[in-house]
Amino acid sequence: MKTTLVLHDLWKHTPPDHPDSITLQEALRLSSSFLSGVNERSQCKRSVKLSRGERRQLMRDGFVVDVCENGHNLRHLFLYTDMLLCARLTSAGRQPQYRFCWYLPLVGLKLHWAAEHLPSSEYQVKISKTRAKMYQLKQALQQHTKGGKVSISRAVDRLRRKLEECEIWLLTNTPSFTLDLHSTSGKSHTIRLFSLYDLIEWKEAIEKQSGNCIETVPPDLLSVTGSCIKLRMTQQPPLHCVQSNESAHICGSLYVMVQSACGLQNPSSAYVCVEVDGFEFYDRQKQTCLSAFCVTPQWDEELMFQVEGARQLFMVFVSQYENGIQDDIVGRAVLNLDTDNIFKKWKKVTCSLGQVDVTLSIKYMPHPLEPPSTTPLGQEPVYCVPIGQVAMQESVLVPHIVRSCVEEIERRGLKEEGIYRISGASTEIQALKHAFNTNYREAVSKLRTVDVNAVSGTLKLYFRELPLPLIPSEQFKELADALDIADPYLRADSMLTLLQALPDVNRNTLLFLLHHLRRVAERKGENKMSLSNLATVFGPSLLRPPVARVDISQEVEVQVQVIYLYLQCQNLPEALLTKHQDIDDLET
Repeated sequence: MKTTLVLHDLWKHTPPDHPDSITLQEALRLSSSFLSGVNERSQCKRSVKLSRGERRQLMRDGFVVDVCENGHNLRHLFLYTDMLLCARLTSAGRQPQYRFCWYLPLVGLKLHWAAEHLPSSEYQVKISKTRAKMYQLKQALQQHTKGGKVSISRAVDRLRRKLEECEIWLLTNTPSFTLDLHSTSGKSHTIRLFSLYDLIEWKEAIEKQSGNCIETVPPDLLSVTGSCIKLRMTQQPPLHCVQSNESAHICGSLYVMVQSACGLQNPSSAYVCVEVDGFEFYDRQKQTCLSAFCVTPQWDEELMFQVEGARQLFMVFVSQYENGIQDDIVGRAVLNLDTDNIFKKWKKVTCSLGQVDVTLSIKYMPHPLEPPSTTPLGQEPVYCVPIGQVAMQESVLVPHIVRSCVEEIERRGLKEEGIYRISGASTEIQALKHAFNTNYREAVSKLRTVDVNAVSGTLKLYFRELPLPLIPSEQFKELADALDIADPYLRADSMLTLLQALPDVNRNTLLFLLHHLRRVAERKGENKMSLSNLATVFGPSLLRPPVARVDISQEVEVQVQVIYLYLQCQNLPEALLTKHQDIDDLET
C-alpha cells in the first residue's frame, strides 16, 4: 500500500511529456490491481483492473493436467476476462500460494480437442495396480470408521493421505481427453481434462470469453498469480476420498442401454459418451460404437459400470460429419444418481442433449464391489474366436466389428464398383484386423480413413476366419435337401425354418448381413454387384460342409445357392442387434 501511494505521488508530480510518465502510470495500475485482488473488503474480490478503467474478472477456475515434455502435472487453471493463467499450488509453511506456470491471451485463441491414445502395456499395469491399492486403502479406512466411530486417529489420517495420493496420481496419469490451446503469438499448450463433460464446459467457457475479448493487456504475471489465492472459486481437485455423506452414493453395477436418438438436422455418424463420477476403481468412461450415417442413429448398446461413490451420470452426444476435421459435440446432459429414484429394473428415459433427444434405459444392481485386478484386462480379440463368445463379451447379438464395417461400407461404398469382389490392400486389412483385436476405438477411426475395399476385405476376413461358420456345418445337409424342393413356396418356408433354428447370435448376424447385401445389390447399376455376385462372394465363408467331399464344385454350388435364396426371400425377418432391443414393456 505504501508503494502504491508513493507511485501515485510520483506519477502525479511527473510532467505528462516526461519519458517516464507512461511507465509510472502502468506501474501504478498494476500495483492498484494487486491490492484490489487481495483486499478482502473489496467490493469485487474476483477482479483485477485492466486499462481504460475496465476490470480483469475471474470467470472460471479449476484443476486440470498440464501435458508437457517433462510429464503430466496437476495444475490450477484460471480463466480471466482476457487470458488463461496456469499456476501450481504450493504450500509455504501453512499458507498456500500459487506459482506461475504459463499464460495465454484469449484474443485469437484456437482450440482443438481429442481423445488420448491408450498408454503402453507397462503403464496400464501401473494404473491397474494403483486402482487396486486405492481399493484396499478404502476398505481399510472403512474398517477404522465402521459404526461411525473413528479409531486410532493417526492411522486414519495416514490412510486418508495415502488414498488421496493414489487418487491424485490416477487423476494425473489416467488417459482421458486433451484440449490443445494455440495462441496467435505461436505459443501452444495442452491440457487434459478429467472427463469429456468437463472438457466441453471448459471449451465452451473459453470460446465464449474469447469471442467477447477485444484487447490483450500484458499482465503483471507476479501480481495476477499472487492474487489467485484470494480469487479462486475451486479450493481443491475433484477428489472423492475427501467427500462425506457416503450414504447418498450408489455402489454396485450400473447398466446403461443407449438405444437411439432423433433431432439431427443433417446425416452423420454419431456416438454417445457416458461417464460416471465416484472412485476410479474401474473405468468411469465408456462410449457406444459409431452409428450408421443417418439422421436417426440407433445403437441398442449396453454399457456396464462398476461404481462406488457415484452421484452423477454424464452424457455427451458426438457426431462425425463427412470430411469433418474433428468430431462435433452436439450436446450434453447430466443425470443425478439418487438411491431413491434409481431402479433395479430397466427404466426407459429420454434425455435432451442439445438439439438431440437420446432414448436410453438404466438399471442399477447394488452390491459390494469385487477388488479390481492388478493387471489390465485389455480387449479380448475378435478374430478366430467363436462368434457367440465375441457377442457375449460385447453384450450384443451382432458383433461390433460386423456392424462397424457394414455401416462404413453403406456410408461410402455402395457406389464403389466391384465392392466385396475387389480385394483391398493386404497391409490395410491386417492393420484393421490388429486394431479390432486390440483397440476397438482405434479400429473405428482407421475404418474412416482406409480404402473402402479394405473395409470390405476386413469383414470378409472376419467371417472366413471364424473357427465355426456362421451357418453351422450341421445344417449343411438339411439346407442342401431344402434346395431340392421343387415347390418354391415350400422351399422358401423350409429355408426360413432352418434359419430360425440357428443360435440367436448366428441368426441375427446373418439377417443383419443379408439385409445389408440386399441394399448393396439395389445399387448394382453403379457397383456392378448383383445378388448372385454377392452370394458367390459370401457363400463359401458363411456355410461350410461338415467334412470335405470329393465333388468340391457341388459343395460350392450349395453354399452359393443357399445365400442367394436367402437374399431373394421376400419375408426375411429383421435382425435384433441386442437382447434388449425389443424392451417395450419397460416403465416409462
